[in-house]
Amino acid sequence: MPTAQQVPDILSPEFAADPYQAYRAMRESAPLFWHEAMQSYVVSRYEDVERVFKDKGGEFTTDNYSWQIEPVHGKTILQLSGREHAVRRALVAPAFRGSDLQEKFLPVIERNSRELIDAFRFTGSADLVTDYATRFPVNVIADMLGLDKSDHARFHRWYTSVIAFLGNLSGDSEVAAAGERTRVEFAEYMVPIIRERRDHLGDDLLSTLCAAEVDGVRMSDEDIKAFCSLLLAAGGETTDKAIAGIFANLLRHPEQLAAVREDRGLIARAFAETLRFTPPVHMIMRQSAVEVTLSTGVIPAGATVTCLIGAANRDESRYRDPDRFDIFRDDLTTTTAFSAAADHLSFALGRHFCVGALLAKAEVEIGVGQLLDAMPDLRLAEGAEPVEQGVFTRGPQSLPVRFTPVAD
Repeated sequence: MPTAQQVPDILSPEFAADPYQAYRAMRESAPLFWHEAMQSYVVSRYEDVERVFKDKGGEFTTDNYSWQIEPVHGKTILQLSGREHAVRRALVAPAFRGSDLQEKFLPVIERNSRELIDAFRFTGSADLVTDYATRFPVNVIADMLGLDKSDHARFHRWYTSVIAFLGNLSGDSEVAAAGERTRVEFAEYMVPIIRERRDHLGDDLLSTLCAAEVDGVRMSDEDIKAFCSLLLAAGGETTDKAIAGIFANLLRHPEQLAAVREDRGLIARAFAETLRFTPPVHMIMRQSAVEVTLSTGVIPAGATVTCLIGAANRDESRYRDPDRFDIFRDDLTTTTAFSAAADHLSFALGRHFCVGALLAKAEVEIGVGQLLDAMPDLRLAEGAEPVEQGVFTRGPQSLPVRFTPVAD
């Protein structure tokens, strides 16, 4: 089996600067290799990552989350399997689709987007990352849960710490300690609110979680706290980077930006292609339950497997001209891009497909639409060039733009 020495190292500054070149090298010369420092097998081809995620035969588990995310979130739905997972997912899923999403939460999304845009609408300039993208999804989630949005800075600090913990591939002890402190701080904040909400149910998502029951099973305070922690981190970091990524990609392709501005129905296409081309999450881990033979080699039982989403989504065997951003490509199906039948891998697949995919789609469609309304001649600030950062999660750190203010 090839080793990490034959390809650019995932933990190197060169990889962080441009992982896509490294991904190509991996797919070509080391599509499955053992990374000693990460203590993980690494897979990069679409066929293999899809196989791991779909896990039709029970070959792969999420047991890795016991050390990867439980120290910061507590035990979450991601670690469960079988009936336990199905029941917990049935408890939380209705809030993220159908009538609850349409009737309860679309107004929340619209209001939070508008409030952020109003702060810069008439200034003619903004940083779409710091002024909007990093704030919008966290505000939405806090509002959905019925939490105090004035605690935004605290939420943002917590989820940043959690994401750093998840992406701590080199085992930095300070990052690990900060992540574990966040679990304690979040529990101290959240558990009293959960207990109070149980006694005074409202119309918010937290009340829904407190009252939800499936087959006689209800969520404990710890279940709810862990889910809220996961929701803030996963929903905040990913939608934040997706929105920034959509605009970075469209601003680099003015003809596609013009098409989206003209036809807002194309926003979903721009989102799906951004998820493929510059995914917010570049890697997800699983654990092998048995020895598994992939198309590129054998993984022993009980091994951690790092699935490189950013590599698989640019696999030449799956997508034509994969290093080109094209919202009109015909080998990416927009109608299924936000469901478990997606043909990109950015929300994972199978039973652990992202429960918040439709919420993210609603946030993106509303947010991008409102931003385009407020900034009809949106353009990058002079001399600005969006620079992606991150290895585990990745996106533009800054996106300064200029526009001519328009009346609301």
